Amino acid sequence: MEIERLKVLKEEEEREAKKVVQRLRGKQVIVDQIQERTIQRMKEQEVRDKERQQLLNNIEKMKKEDADAAEAKRNRINTLMKQAAEANAQSLVQKEKRIKEAQDVEDEIAAYQKARDQREYEKQLEEQRIKEEKEREIQKLREMQEKAADRQAEIDALRAKRAFEEGERQARERERLEQLKRQRIQADLEEARNRQFALKQSSLAEQARIEREDYMN
Repeated sequence: MEIERLKVLKEEEEREAKKVVQRLRGKQVIVDQIQERTIQRMKEQEVRDKERQQLLNNIEKMKKEDADAAEAKRNRINTLMKQAAEANAQSLVQKEKRIKEAQDVEDEIAAYQKARDQREYEKQLEEQRIKEEKEREIQKLREMQEKAADRQAEIDALRAKRAFEEGERQARERERLEQLKRQRIQADLEEARNRQFALKQSSLAEQARIEREDYMN
């Protein structure tokens, strides 16, 4: 009996030991996962830091390039301004001549445009007149079509009303004939019952007479 109890205790201790080992393994798995996530976050943070630094470097590079481009642009502008001043000084007479020629061309263009605008105006007036005339004709045709459609609708409505009334009349006639038929059938049944009743009464009377005669005899 003692040996059995010891065996049971030993088995319980083994089970407890297994549970402890399983819990320790579970804790170790969680610790390993936490460490892996921490390492992953550190790597991701390192990548973000590198990307941010690279972005700052690119921004500084672009600022320097913009400054260099602005300086080069100012130099080009100064050079062009000097060249323009020299060219203006040399071509003042030619400029006045070109202005006179341009004015003559503008006057000629203005005269041409005025004549063209007049032609366009007259053309638009004619087109507007034709358009309005066509619209009047279309409106007239539309009104005629509407009147015809109204007449047709009136005719259709009248035909529908007549057809409805004819249907109602036929329905009432059928109902009247059915009623007469039911009345005839009812009268026939009543007459048959009366004949049957009279025949029965006559038969009973004849039977009673025979029985009285038999009794008297």
